[in-house]
Amino acid sequence: MTDNSPEPRTDGQPPRMERGGLWGLFFGMAGLLLPPYGAVLSVFGVVQGFRARRAARANGTTAPGAILSVAFGLAGLLLSGAMTYVAIAYRDEVADYRTCSARAHTVATQSECDDAWEESTGLPPNAVGW
Repeated sequence: MTDNSPEPRTDGQPPRMERGGLWGLFFGMAGLLLPPYGAVLSVFGVVQGFRARRAARANGTTAPGAILSVAFGLAGLLLSGAMTYVAIAYRDEVADYRTCSARAHTVATQSECDDAWEESTGLPPNAVGW
C-alpha cells in the first residue's frame, strides 16, 4: 500500500507523493462508520497513516491524508470501544431492548422501547446502535 521505492528526481519534476495516507484515510473512515466491528479497520487506518508518514519522511515526499487517517482511526477506535463498553456494562438492558425492538412493529411501540432503555440506563437508544 505504500510506495517505498526511492526514485531519483530531476530538476523541474515534481516530487512523488506517498499514497498510503489516502488508503489509511479510507480505512479510518470505514472504521468510524462501522462501529464496533470497524475497530479492525480503524487499526489498519492508524497503522497505514503512520507507515505513510514515515515513508514520506524517508523519501522526502508528502503523504496527503496520513495525519487525518490516524485521527479518523483513533476516533473509530474510541467509538468502537465505547459501544463495546456499553454492550458489556449494560448486558441485560441491551438484551431487553433488543427483544422489545424485535417485537415493536409500530413507531409508537418502538418509542416505548426507547423510553424504557433511556429510563433504565440514562443513555440514548443510539448508544446500542448495532
